[in-house]
Amino acid sequence: MTDKQMITGISQHDDKAIAEAIETYSRLLWKIVSAVLTNVASREDIEECVADTFVYLWGSHDRFSEQKGSLKNWLCLVARSRAIDRYRATVKRNESPLDETVLMKNMRIFNDTESIVIQHDLLSSVNMLEQQDREIIVRRYMCQQKPKEISMALGLSIRQVENRLYRSKARLREQLTSAEGDLRQ
Repeated sequence: MTDKQMITGISQHDDKAIAEAIETYSRLLWKIVSAVLTNVASREDIEECVADTFVYLWGSHDRFSEQKGSLKNWLCLVARSRAIDRYRATVKRNESPLDETVLMKNMRIFNDTESIVIQHDLLSSVNMLEQQDREIIVRRYMCQQKPKEISMALGLSIRQVENRLYRSKARLREQLTSAEGDLRQ
């Protein structure tokens, strides 16, 4: 079934058309949504966000314009914006202090003893940062968010986020360098 046939079928409330859209695009949308929500939401939240995208398609199919792009691209944009909205809501609702187990899990600790010491020192140094700086570091390097996404989530300008990242990295580098020197003595 082509995109045009799917949209025509959906506009006529044809269950087969929406089922075809779900079959065709659900894996792609799952990947997009999970890329945004992986470290923040549960599997059920990701599933619900993908389902919301198809509900939106069913109810707002008239907003799709074939002249502006393909159905695939439109669904990807809808899914990503839904995931970002859910991310913001989840982060706002679940603001909690930085948990050592979350950091350790995301840092992929190696079995090497030296690596464990370095990881622990890094975690200790990150935990000594101000709460906002700590959150920016975690969002940037653990959640792989871009400064623009961080700025929107925290209500800061992109410039402020970049400056805080720069200063925080300098502090971390200084603390880790002094800790390394202490280990060698």
